[in-house]
Amino acid sequence: MTKQTLPLQKYYPQSSRIAYGCMGLGGEWDNSSIINKDISQAHSVIEAAMAYGINFFDHADIYRNGKAEQVFGEVLKKKPELRENMILQSKCGIRFKEGSLPGRYDFSEKWIKHSVEGSLRRLNTEYLDILMLHRPDPLMQVEELAETLLELKSAGKVNHFAVSNMSHHQISYMQKHLELPIIANQIEMSLGKLDWLNDGVMVGSAGHHQVDFVSGTLEYCQNERVQLQAWGCLAKGRFSEQGLQSECHVTRQTTKLIFELAEAHHATPEAILLAFLLKHPSNIQPVIGTTNLDRIKGATMALDFELTRDEWYSLFVSARGLALP
Repeated sequence: MTKQTLPLQKYYPQSSRIAYGCMGLGGEWDNSSIINKDISQAHSVIEAAMAYGINFFDHADIYRNGKAEQVFGEVLKKKPELRENMILQSKCGIRFKEGSLPGRYDFSEKWIKHSVEGSLRRLNTEYLDILMLHRPDPLMQVEELAETLLELKSAGKVNHFAVSNMSHHQISYMQKHLELPIIANQIEMSLGKLDWLNDGVMVGSAGHHQVDFVSGTLEYCQNERVQLQAWGCLAKGRFSEQGLQSECHVTRQTTKLIFELAEAHHATPEAILLAFLLKHPSNIQPVIGTTNLDRIKGATMALDFELTRDEWYSLFVSARGLALP
């Protein structure tokens, strides 16, 4: 198969094609303390991921209320030699509900610096390879943001910056004010969330206005060499074995096709779902999040083969549930 180069590899040539998302680490979504079981799980997951060639780890300050970063940091404390062989990305900007205050977004200098310091402390690292702004803050002061990011870079606390859940309009606006490049955009993309593809094929067709995706975002990221990262890349388990018994005809027929292709390629169903994303010319980096070690291994099988055009379109049309226009 043709070897593809990730846009991200301009900055990190050694970056793995698949990233590991750490939201599942750290125990429950509460304020309880981490326990040895949580640390042990993180240790097993990190070692398995790296053994199977995954060296890119995706975090957020809010995952498990900070405990995902904390258990990861405990592993690095015990095995500091792992740090130089991995790429660490974390996110900031989301604030949970506090008392009478609602959940909100915050790109202020004070909050971003507070978030970064917290992530560095919990992860037991002196720097983040990438800091990602998690969701757009309508009250963002872009000049203040530019200064904040530059200060973090100059202080050696963050090497590169990225965004998540943003359109090309938002990225372009921010980039015009930033001295530093925005190197990635993480959005939801999968065989179960097809708006990123339907946006293109539905142009000029009835129903295009119903597509939940900002037109031009994919093309902007490709033109500007902004790495597209896919969260929710395994469609939240929709096409797992249970999908074969789904009441939804589209889910049933698509799951059946996935399992047939998995058998044909001597791969796992998870690998087929990832291969669907990897086939796209924008060189998407899927972010997997399973804590099952066998599934981590199975996901990396997506790198051993490439879907044909016919196989790719068969999956696309089946998951759409209707013919292309």
